[in-house]
Amino acid sequence: MSVAQRGTSSTTLGTISTVDGWYVSTANLDNLAATMTQDSTAPNGFNNSLKIDITTVESALASDELFWIQQRIEGQFLQRIGKGTSDAKAVTVSFWIRSGLTGTYILELYDADNTRQVSKAYTISSADTWEYKTVTFPADTTGAFGDDNAHSLSLQWGLGAGSNFTSGTLSQTWTSVTNANRFVGQVNVMANTAYDVYITGVMFELGEVATPFEHISYGDNLAKCQRYYELLSAVASTSSQTGPVATGQNYANRKSIGPYFYKTEKRAAPTIANVTIGIDAGDTTHAFAFSTGTRSTSGTSTTSTDIGEADTVIGDWTITVDAEL
Repeated sequence: MSVAQRGTSSTTLGTISTVDGWYVSTANLDNLAATMTQDSTAPNGFNNSLKIDITTVESALASDELFWIQQRIEGQFLQRIGKGTSDAKAVTVSFWIRSGLTGTYILELYDADNTRQVSKAYTISSADTWEYKTVTFPADTTGAFGDDNAHSLSLQWGLGAGSNFTSGTLSQTWTSVTNANRFVGQVNVMANTAYDVYITGVMFELGEVATPFEHISYGDNLAKCQRYYELLSAVASTSSQTGPVATGQNYANRKSIGPYFYKTEKRAAPTIANVTIGIDAGDTTHAFAFSTGTRSTSGTSTTSTDIGEADTVIGDWTITVDAEL
């Protein structure tokens, strides 16, 4: 939970909005408001956690409503599990969690390649207290994960679920998805603004035994995150000749041109947000465009319109390079 390239606080639900790689997802909610933060509250041995602070409750939990935390994994990183073969292996998820609401919570593994899932219950016993949990899931000899860079598996921590997801029998062995069996027994943290949730120290491992958390350096963690998302900053007063966006100059046509190489190889050719910047002439804005035709997993090319050799960027700008699952 140490990397938060997008910022340390956000009220945007349904996407990755703070801590890199962590979705706070919703389905059909009509009242809920929450603030997600990279928080310094953490158990011993950890510096940060992802916090979900309920600021407006979901006043009536409708049957089709769902609230959960999600981590997505590429298929090529899952091949050792052997899912879909006679040699399929069990997996274990370990994590630290804290909540203002005690009771039963559900952790689900969701196979996006084959529309299969398995769910396990765990219990939070003491309110507002860090608790360490280990949850083991059985092997699945049906439905192999794709050996590629696409989204194959989601780890999904339930936070609240309507009757469409809780009215059946919890599916504790792998099966084709039946929504009614996915989050049976799940408590509803959306019911009270006191039910803040924190999570950190997540490990997903092969086998039935959880091992101690593997701490890595911030630099290594950042590089792993930048496989999926990267920020390019254009700093105020940077010359168009020397700035980070363009490395060449077409004097005749007053254009900055050139390649841009990402800090880290991307999972796939990314989406890049174009940006309109101001120059020091005062009252004109001009656009830096990232060519979609030349985007790759390693870099892209840029052009700009009517930028003089001495022009400088007015204001600070951030350009997003997005290859998230």
